[in-house]
Amino acid sequence: MAITDQAPTPPKGPSLLVQMAVLLGMTAAAIVLGWASGIYLNGSSEPAEPVAHATEAHGEAAPEGAEGARTVVPLASITTNLAAPEQVWIRLEASVVLDEPQPQELIETIHQDLLAYLRTVKLHQVEGASGFQHLKADLEERAKIRSDGHVKQFLIRTLLFE
Repeated sequence: MAITDQAPTPPKGPSLLVQMAVLLGMTAAAIVLGWASGIYLNGSSEPAEPVAHATEAHGEAAPEGAEGARTVVPLASITTNLAAPEQVWIRLEASVVLDEPQPQELIETIHQDLLAYLRTVKLHQVEGASGFQHLKADLEERAKIRSDGHVKQFLIRTLLFE
């Protein structure tokens, strides 16, 4: 009588054909989901409104006949120290987008109000990306209030701390 070793055979995994079918199915699902996401995101965007760039001295609007055109007016640069620490200085160069041309006195009023506000800011308030977003939102809100709603957007061109 012979003793035969009957070692259990290792279990077989899925066949190569099944693996290829699963891979193709997952690839097709990824393509369909990517295409659907692209269609959804593309359909949700709104076209930008035309913006007329103004000269620094005059704040002129777009040519006549351009409906809905807005005026971009650069503000004079603001350089001041912060409330705390006092040895830190800030330089801000910004522009405002107006719904229609406004007198230069209004632009100067906005500039002076922003200068007064920046003197109250503390360095820890503007640290990081969220601090920058809060600062921009505060400056935009102040500009809108000072202009009685004529400021539609506040654009920061340069922000430097020293």
